[in-house]
Amino acid sequence: MKRLFISLERGKSMFFLQFLLINFCCFAIADQGRGGTWNLVLNSSGVVAMHMVVTYHDTVIMFDQTGAGPSGLQLGECNRDSDPTCWAHSVEYDIGSNSIRPMVLKTDTWCSSGAFLSNGTLVQTGGHGDGARRIRYFRPCSNGHCWWHESHEALSNDRWYATNQILPETDRVFVIGGLNALTYEFVPKSSPNEGAFNMQFLHETRDRREEGDNLYPFVHLMPDGNLFIFANRESILFDYNNHNVVKHFPRIPGEGARSYPSTGSSVMLPLTYEDGFSRVEVLICGGSASGAYEAARRGDMYQALRTCARMVLTDENPEWSVEEMPGPRVMNDMILLPTSDVLIINGASHGCAGWHHADRPVLHPYMYKPYQTNGSRFTVLQRSNIPRMYHSSAVLLPDGRVFVAGSNPNRRYLFDARFPTELRVETFSPHYTDPFYDFKRAQNVTVKFNHTHLGIRYGEEFVVQFDLARRPDVLEFNAYAPPFTTHSLSMGQRLIKLQCTNFTRHVDGRMRASVVAPPSPVVAPSGYYMFTVVNGGIPSAAKWIRFIQG
Repeated sequence: MKRLFISLERGKSMFFLQFLLINFCCFAIADQGRGGTWNLVLNSSGVVAMHMVVTYHDTVIMFDQTGAGPSGLQLGECNRDSDPTCWAHSVEYDIGSNSIRPMVLKTDTWCSSGAFLSNGTLVQTGGHGDGARRIRYFRPCSNGHCWWHESHEALSNDRWYATNQILPETDRVFVIGGLNALTYEFVPKSSPNEGAFNMQFLHETRDRREEGDNLYPFVHLMPDGNLFIFANRESILFDYNNHNVVKHFPRIPGEGARSYPSTGSSVMLPLTYEDGFSRVEVLICGGSASGAYEAARRGDMYQALRTCARMVLTDENPEWSVEEMPGPRVMNDMILLPTSDVLIINGASHGCAGWHHADRPVLHPYMYKPYQTNGSRFTVLQRSNIPRMYHSSAVLLPDGRVFVAGSNPNRRYLFDARFPTELRVETFSPHYTDPFYDFKRAQNVTVKFNHTHLGIRYGEEFVVQFDLARRPDVLEFNAYAPPFTTHSLSMGQRLIKLQCTNFTRHVDGRMRASVVAPPSPVVAPSGYYMFTVVNGGIPSAAKWIRFIQG
C-alpha cells in the first residue's frame, strides 16, 4: 500500500487511502457471499400490508384500513365509483400457489393489534372509528373458505395504536395502550363487569408534544409470568395478575425515543433450555431523535437513531449495553431467524412514523448476530430496490425466507407520489436458504408425538426424524412463535431452543432425535410454532407443531 502513495502529496494520499479502504470494505461485505437475495413474488398484493401474520396453514394474512378508500383489488360486482365496500382491504396469500384471495373487513382495522390463540385463531383488536373497540377473529383454513368474524363482545376502551400479548392462561390476551388510552385490559374478560385498568406507566411516559411517543409499547412475556413493558425510553416489569409494577428498569441511554411515532423495534432474544429458560435479554434498535415528530410536521427530517441497546432483564442489577448499527434507522422490523440471528429490515434513516414524516429509505437489511462479540455483530446485506417505509411489514416464512410487503406514507392509495403506495411483494432469502448449503440441511423432517392428543404437551418428549447428506454438525432444535406484525412490532414473537436428550442414526440412514417440549406455557404460550432442525447453522424448512396444556 505504501508504494501507491510514495509520490503523492500527503493530503491527496490520505484521501486516496480512505477511498480505497471504503471500497475495500464494501467489496469485503459483498464478497462474503452471505448477503442474501431478493425476489419479487407478486406484482400486486391488492392491499397495503399494514398488518401481517403467517398462519399454520402456510398462508399470510395482509390487511390495512377500510378508511383508505379504493385499494388495488375489487370485491365482486358493484359500482366501484359510488360503493366504498367494493374494495378489498384484506387478503389471504397462499405461499404454495403464490396467489391471493380477497376478504371483507366490516370495520376499520387502521393501526390495530393482534395475537394468536392456542388453536391458531387470530384474535384481532381495535382500530379506528367504528373499529376502535371491535374484537375480530380469523380462524385459518386450508380450503379458502375462512373469513373474518366480528365478535359481539367489545373492548372497554378505544384501542388505536395498542399492543397485544398472549398470556400463559389459555387464550387470554393482554391489550395495552393506544392513543388517549392510558390503560390495559384483557380479552376475554374474567367477569362481565371487568373493564380497563389504569396504567400509571403510560401517563409517565407520554409526551404530548411528540404524539405520545409511547404508542404501540413493546411487550414481552417473561418466563416468570410477568410482562416486560417498554414505552418511550422507560421500561418496567409488570405483574398483570396483581396489577402492580414489580421493578423499574434503567432508562435506555441516549436522546430520542423508541416507541411510536419514534418507532424503533424490539425482540426478546432466544430462550434456551441450557439455563432452564431463566435468562431473558431484550434488544431494542432504532428510533427517532428528540423532537423528530414536530420537526417532520414542519418538513424537517431529523436523522434517526443509529443505536441498539440490549439488557439482561434477569440480572440482579440490569444495565443497558449500547452499540451502533451500520447506519441510522427508524420504522425498522426485527425478525428472529431460525439461526437465532436477528434480521433488521425496512425503514428510513430520517424522520419518524406518520404521513410524509420520513425520508431517505434504508434499502439494505442488517444481520445482527447476538452471540458474536460487540463490534462484530452487524453485517450489511444485499439491498432491495423498493422503499419500505411507513405501513410496511415483514414476517418469517416456514421455508426460512422473509416475506416483505407494504409501505404507504399517504392517506389514500396514491401511486404517483414520491413514495407511492407499494403493492409489490418481495421475499428476502438469507444466505442459509441457498441450495449450496443443502449438504448441511436436514431434509424430510417429521415430528412424532402421542396423537391421542391434539398437540405436544408441556415437558413431553417427542421424536424428530430427518435425513442428512453428511455426518451432523452442531444440532439445534428450535421452536418459533409467529407474531402479529405491524408498525415495526412483532407482537408475541419468541424463539425457544429445545433440549435433545437422545440422538441416533438408524440403519436406513435416518436421524432420530428425542426432543423435550418447553416446561410450561409461561415459557412458550399454547399454540402453533414453526419447528426447525438447525445443523451447523443451516436450518431445515419448518414443520408446524402445536404445544398444548395436558
